[in-house]
Amino acid sequence: MSDRLRRPNEGADESRADLVVIGAGVAGLTAALSAAEAGLRVVVASKGPAWREDLVEQSTATFYAQGGIAVVDPTVAEDAVDLHLSDTVTAGAGLTDPLTTRPILADGWSAVAELMARGAEFDRAADGSMARTREGGHSVRRIVHAGGDATGAQVQRALAGRLRALAARLPITCHDETVATEVLMSDGQTVGVALRSRGRDLVVYSPSVLLATGGSGHLYAATTNPVGATADGIALALRAGAVVADMEFIQFHPTMLYLPGARGRRTLISEAVRGEGGRLVDAAGRSVTAGVHPLGDLAPRDVVANAVEARLAETGDQCVYLDVRSVPDFVERFPTVTAGVLAAGLDLEDGLIPVVPGAHYLCGGVLTDVDGRTVVPGLLAAGEVARTGLHGGNRLASNSLLEGLVMGRRAAAVAVARADCPIAETAPSTLLPAPAVHRETLQDSMSRSVALRRDATGLAMVADLVRTAPLRTPDTVRDVEDAALTLTAGVVVAAADARTESRGCHTRTDFPGTDAVAHSRCFGLVDGEIVECVGAESLPLRELARQS
Repeated sequence: MSDRLRRPNEGADESRADLVVIGAGVAGLTAALSAAEAGLRVVVASKGPAWREDLVEQSTATFYAQGGIAVVDPTVAEDAVDLHLSDTVTAGAGLTDPLTTRPILADGWSAVAELMARGAEFDRAADGSMARTREGGHSVRRIVHAGGDATGAQVQRALAGRLRALAARLPITCHDETVATEVLMSDGQTVGVALRSRGRDLVVYSPSVLLATGGSGHLYAATTNPVGATADGIALALRAGAVVADMEFIQFHPTMLYLPGARGRRTLISEAVRGEGGRLVDAAGRSVTAGVHPLGDLAPRDVVANAVEARLAETGDQCVYLDVRSVPDFVERFPTVTAGVLAAGLDLEDGLIPVVPGAHYLCGGVLTDVDGRTVVPGLLAAGEVARTGLHGGNRLASNSLLEGLVMGRRAAAVAVARADCPIAETAPSTLLPAPAVHRETLQDSMSRSVALRRDATGLAMVADLVRTAPLRTPDTVRDVEDAALTLTAGVVVAAADARTESRGCHTRTDFPGTDAVAHSRCFGLVDGEIVECVGAESLPLRELARQS
């Protein structure tokens, strides 16, 4: 794939900050709040209408997170951080890094307490304690939730509301309907970011830039992700010289609402439904997971998703069903799921919800250390766009909001320490034509060949599609997004092709076995070409702190 070309961009509006945050989900807003409260000048850029108070903030994956936050309450005797760590490592299929994972999990309760101090309210049990549910892969009920199945919406509203309140008296600038086009570099370090906001070119110079852009669900024809999840942060990081890891591990949620022929974002049916007694059955009423795993319907997500896929291949059916007839007070406990089902034109009278696996979460991402540093000084990443080592080859349910809260705070602390770093402001630039496959063509190809199951033939076909992608001038946000999707698809395919085994949520039908030893695979851009970076997985613990 040829590298992008650049030309001087004259006339861009310029400003300065101590931290620029790209993205307005849980990680981005937590970082922005923490940095602003520490006295930093903060700029937040979001593709969605996150700062219009008359609109619901539905532009982030955080808003749609239903299940809750997996967190160990130190007052609960039956749970412990080490037990949470054990569950996380088990789900991660040999690629979860316990040295980075344990500190993140251990900081969870403090981060949730801070979130509540910022206005978030969680569901309570009859005795006033925080209500908890259980999801796949968890040994105990440790998932705290809000509004039944509207945890993400509660988190998003609390953080955005707090940021709005602070913006009235602290130096916080928020840009909505804004896309980042380039991380600005000088002498090997980050010095700012170029933005396109409602047709205007903006440049913000800053010693720290945080990528909190979310995932890449729209690599596929159907996903649970919001429309903005187009791998922007992955592309920005690669072009700035950062390294990505574990990109082949894209988690497909076992229960996405099935609608024939639907494209784009589809309703997620929360895993908590199964935690409260829901069962996956086929059209004949047979259990989908019986005999597959000791935990049955509460097995890790890769196990359940592959069980669904296998049953569909066996029966020839288009979907399986989530039987919710045994879930007490289903409508009251899961109002978000209920609303999504009804909005799709379906009903719940028979208690059977049609579901299929759907692209849900990028387990890999931009390689960082436990504080959010990448290999590029000044460039930080947090949330789904980042690869901390927490998720490994398969994310444990409800660990994502927890990671966003913890890593947002940690990234802000790095930005505070870097606030006085001198930077050499470089001339801004504008992107010239970049390779971009037509979005629907790319999505259909990825859905056929790089979804739950892959083989060498299908991977080669998608690799050829990406390699021969036509150049497109990035005149619109969609152009920028399509170029990011194309570059990211190339990395996902390269990683999947290199991993000649089946592990976690990466299944190779031509290599069904699992290697005895697990290794992360890292990739970067060299002269515009995607190359594997051997040994880069050791960087977070050994090098990043010194480099930044």
